[in-house]
Amino acid sequence: MDATGSAENFTHMGTLGIEEEFYVVDEFGRPTSGTDELVYETEPPAILDGRLDHELFKCVIETQTPRIDDPADAGEHLRSVRDALVEHAEANGFGIAAAGLHPLAKWRELEHAEKPRYKSQLDRIQYPQHRNTTAGLHVHVGVDNADKAVWVANELRWHLPLMLALSANSPYWNGFDTGLQSARAKIFEALPNTGMPTAFDDYDAFEAYEQRMLETGSIDDRGELWFDVRPHSGHGTVEVRAPDGQADPDRVLAFVEYVHELVIDLAERYEDGESGRRLRREFLDENKWRAIRHGQSAELLSRDLSTTRSVEDLVEMESDRLGIDGLWDIYDRESGAQRQRRLRTEDGVMALADSLRL
Repeated sequence: MDATGSAENFTHMGTLGIEEEFYVVDEFGRPTSGTDELVYETEPPAILDGRLDHELFKCVIETQTPRIDDPADAGEHLRSVRDALVEHAEANGFGIAAAGLHPLAKWRELEHAEKPRYKSQLDRIQYPQHRNTTAGLHVHVGVDNADKAVWVANELRWHLPLMLALSANSPYWNGFDTGLQSARAKIFEALPNTGMPTAFDDYDAFEAYEQRMLETGSIDDRGELWFDVRPHSGHGTVEVRAPDGQADPDRVLAFVEYVHELVIDLAERYEDGESGRRLRREFLDENKWRAIRHGQSAELLSRDLSTTRSVEDLVEMESDRLGIDGLWDIYDRESGAQRQRRLRTEDGVMALADSLRL
């Protein structure tokens, strides 16, 4: 990875890229070390060539779709990559599971990757990174101008807690019920350079921040700015990193649809000269906390911060405004966190683990 990106990389508008983090599991559905075999020691299917990587723990593996020029093709690309990963894993004696946190993952019992980048992070960050067994969904949307990308990322911040509330799929961490709907979001926030970012005036301001972080040894590369949304100066995209990992591809595609339409809408508003909303990060953090704690039953601060609105009201508002229906498909179903708790209570932990397999 290059240490920094460039404003010149922002050249395509509306393209898509989907990154998913999954758990490598054994025959009993328990997270297990498998990334050495799957990433380095065997040859993956052609569709995964150059699009398969491991994460901090040897039980977490990441896939990336190719650049998707037509949003209508997102489902085909997503499913093809997932099918190839499952096939590759099964051929090597593993399974693949997805959630924001795996309920059977106990960080003290799992192996860290040996890649120098991760060794450096573990040495620098210590305890918060040692326990970071999280897995998320990252959606990239191409933006054709760097200043526009920064403005869009600024405006997207209010929408992130709604995505997190709808995606909440990690009630269990390290073997116990946290009482949260998305414990992943809270565990990940313990790392530096995470959570809700501040607004940047323009790309020059963002680039100056990125450069200063590198010069002061605060990060080793731009990829260590792990905020919930960021201009990705390498891919030329706005990257949304708020949702928990999901086993159901239809849920993933609903978030992809929402993020894509949001970015397109905001880009048009930028081109029309609209002024951005200068929302204090503290209010946005409050909304994120409500999403972490209450998930789909959260009451979130409204866009003008004057009142609170239910997730259902916000889903209706956003679906009508953008002409989308995927958010309703998620809201009308049992949430991931609710489903995990129900399965564990009714059928036990093995049934819960099995439910997370792809």
